[in-house]
Amino acid sequence: MTEPSQTPQQQPQATSFKRGYVKQVLSGDAVVLQGPPMNGPPKEMTVYLSNVVAPRLAKRPTDTEPGKEDEPFAWGSREFLRRKLIGQNVIFRCDYTATSGREHGRIYLGGTNPDNAENVTESCVAEGWVEVRAGRVADDYTTRLLELQESAKSAKKGKWAADEGHAHEHIRHITWLLENPRALVDLHKQRPIKAVIEQVRDGSTVRAFLLPDFQYVTLILSGVKAPATRSGPEGRAEEFAEEAKYFVECRILQRDVELILEGVSNQNLVGSIVHPKGNIAEALLKEGFAKCVDWSIGIATSGPEPLRAAERIAKEKRLRLWRSYQPSNQLSADKRTFTAKVVEIVMGDALVVQKESGEEMKIWLSSVRPPREENREAENKIGRQFRPLYDIPYMFEAREFLRKRLIGKKVQVTIDYVQPKSDMYPERTCCTVVSAALNVAEALVSKGLAKVVRYRSDDDNRQASSQYDALLAAEAKAEKSKKGLFSEKETGDKGSVLRIQELQGDAQRSKQFLPYLQRSGRSEGVVEFIASGSRVRLYVPKETCLITFLLSGINCPRGARMGPGGKMIGESEPFADEAAKFTRSKVLQHEVEIEVEGMDKSGSFIGYMFLATEKGTVNMSVELVENGLASVHFTAEKGSYYSQLQAAEQRAKKAKLGIWTNWTDEDAAVQAELAAAATDKSERTVNYRAVIVTDVQRGNLKFAAQDVDQGPKLEQMMKDLRDELKTNPPVIGSYTPRRGDLCVARFSVDKLWYRARVEGVRGKNAEILYIDFGNRETVEFSSLAVLPSGFAAHPAGAREYQLALVQIPNDPEYAQGTDAAFEQLVFTAPKLLINVEYRIGGLEFVQIIIESTDGTKTDVGKTLIAEGHALVDHRREIKLATLVSEYAEDEKKARREHRNIWEYGDFTGNEL
Repeated sequence: MTEPSQTPQQQPQATSFKRGYVKQVLSGDAVVLQGPPMNGPPKEMTVYLSNVVAPRLAKRPTDTEPGKEDEPFAWGSREFLRRKLIGQNVIFRCDYTATSGREHGRIYLGGTNPDNAENVTESCVAEGWVEVRAGRVADDYTTRLLELQESAKSAKKGKWAADEGHAHEHIRHITWLLENPRALVDLHKQRPIKAVIEQVRDGSTVRAFLLPDFQYVTLILSGVKAPATRSGPEGRAEEFAEEAKYFVECRILQRDVELILEGVSNQNLVGSIVHPKGNIAEALLKEGFAKCVDWSIGIATSGPEPLRAAERIAKEKRLRLWRSYQPSNQLSADKRTFTAKVVEIVMGDALVVQKESGEEMKIWLSSVRPPREENREAENKIGRQFRPLYDIPYMFEAREFLRKRLIGKKVQVTIDYVQPKSDMYPERTCCTVVSAALNVAEALVSKGLAKVVRYRSDDDNRQASSQYDALLAAEAKAEKSKKGLFSEKETGDKGSVLRIQELQGDAQRSKQFLPYLQRSGRSEGVVEFIASGSRVRLYVPKETCLITFLLSGINCPRGARMGPGGKMIGESEPFADEAAKFTRSKVLQHEVEIEVEGMDKSGSFIGYMFLATEKGTVNMSVELVENGLASVHFTAEKGSYYSQLQAAEQRAKKAKLGIWTNWTDEDAAVQAELAAAATDKSERTVNYRAVIVTDVQRGNLKFAAQDVDQGPKLEQMMKDLRDELKTNPPVIGSYTPRRGDLCVARFSVDKLWYRARVEGVRGKNAEILYIDFGNRETVEFSSLAVLPSGFAAHPAGAREYQLALVQIPNDPEYAQGTDAAFEQLVFTAPKLLINVEYRIGGLEFVQIIIESTDGTKTDVGKTLIAEGHALVDHRREIKLATLVSEYAEDEKKARREHRNIWEYGDFTGNEL
């Protein structure tokens, strides 16, 4: 700031101009400028506005000084200048250099030279944020500043807005030291907090003011670590530390951001910085200025995968910190680690996972050995079929441990190595699988349900788990606790072997179990195998039996059967494979409930299967029918679920799903409506209601509109939905849309979430209808998420209508003119009223009336016809005769006057 003793007379100098980039605004009259970068971070200089002084900002207390509070309006003064200049290229004119060496002068913003640029000093004075300090000699410039100051005082702008008695109200109350950082983290519950970054300590550590409470905090970026600017006893900066710091300063220093507090480390806050242009942590990683750190990556709001992916980019390009990086795995980084959903557990050490692309992959847990076979020869001697899952001790327990924790859930898979094919085993992709921060292999070993593979000590090229030491430690604990495979066994003890009764294909024995299963109502079971869309193999724990189960009440497409020698017998019916895949994706290795109604001649049980989902319990027969993968069987009429099956089939037909793709009954319905309308002798009903048109389709005079009366309810629902999504943000990528689903979608224009219905799915894109506004859009799956519970019941905010008694011309050019005229009328009208005239196929055809502010009413359909933009639709209903006659007269007039579509005479063949 300019001191009274430092006047232009002390060290006058010739006028000089410098160009610079505004790095930081220190106060309402002090700015840090940067020059262009030259082989590293650029040089900096601090400059001060001449002839003015701004209120002094507070000083942070230190061990030796108590600190100072703001002068009144100091923060407002600083913020005015910060918002105007930060990140801008400016011109600085030095008026004089004070004895302290400080350069004082004028800053010009915009323009090509000082003559056509904004004088920032004058702007600050005009807005009342600085006070003019006249020198001993009053020149024209000082006089100009004093005049601006008097104007600001008269208008009570800036610091002149309050008298001295109320000036204290404009002083910040700053919290320089947080007594309980954890309490602050818990208070905000990972909700974004507005903040201004005040200092960049290093590439991954910043200091900021939290707004509006002015808490001064140190924030460590979660999941990343940049080189320290001071390291070791000599305090030297680590390599690339200054570059990383400059990289961050250029992007977020003194920018308005949002902080998400995620944790605490040594009284410092750990969290993420939200900026409109992206995640600064990801940007650091992508440029090789930082590395991922495991201790905090798990709490990052973005999740670990985006950070890991950004780091992989820098590794692959060998940027900066990674310039000497040599990959230890032949697979590319993006293929080595991925997120997938577990769809099947194969024995005790292998899984089948589904990647985000839909591709399925079989993987093995690295460096673990599942329970081994025992006494198989003795079992074979008595002619009993050997089933590893049930007959190998602890194999079933190992499978169940993995199934209950993993099936249907997303896991992080890291490929450690690929084991080459051998005489005994095929090629194996061996991985470390992590679920909710739990290493699955480590947990399995710790329970004594698997052992760790031992390698030769001289094997320098061994391929082992990336968590091999953790596996050894877990095995040592299990062995010490004598768990599972390490438990003490007496001579002849076979350990934990599950004895089951196999009923599939044995009608006589199945008949014995039938009464027990029928009397018990719903029985619990685990689906072990999918034979087709409606035929599965079930393990029933209560009866310890393995059965074949057929879904009741439906006809499901049949697939080809496996015959002798692996040959396929017969051909698959249409959608048989899709039905089998659907059932597999829903119930394989899931716990279900069954209601047994009877059995067939081969001993297969028939009944209904129920699966618990996030949306409640679903009937698998109904699910198959609803998705067009089965039809209702006549035997369902006597059952309890016939009405549900019938309703599901109707929905599938209307949506043309699966087997109903080519089904149509619309023409018959329309003809029936037209025939009924022709003989309808009822009078026309007039019941106008006010609407707001939200969307207009092209080429058919259809439009979407919201009822004005329902506006408050819709606005409240939208507010509640946004609040819910802020509290519980959607998990991006976790939702796979299906046709007909209600969901939330991020609109491409404003990036806000709205309710939507999925109308079609193509690859990774979905065609959606925003049900509260009526417009359509094609978006990626990543822009969709599950609709929070409770918001599906609210009716759609917009409904689709079509203009009654009006036809659009067939000629494309004329049709464009009709669309333009229609949009002009409905989008510029002060008030719109509609009246439903008739319905066709569920679509309401309406008359639209424009009501002007003076009470004048204009019929939109009539106007389009009279101006020659459309034709009359000659409906035969008696109740519409008067309206049709009026429209016809306007059409005749438009023809005679050759308006628009009639410019070259009659093109319909019905000349007057």
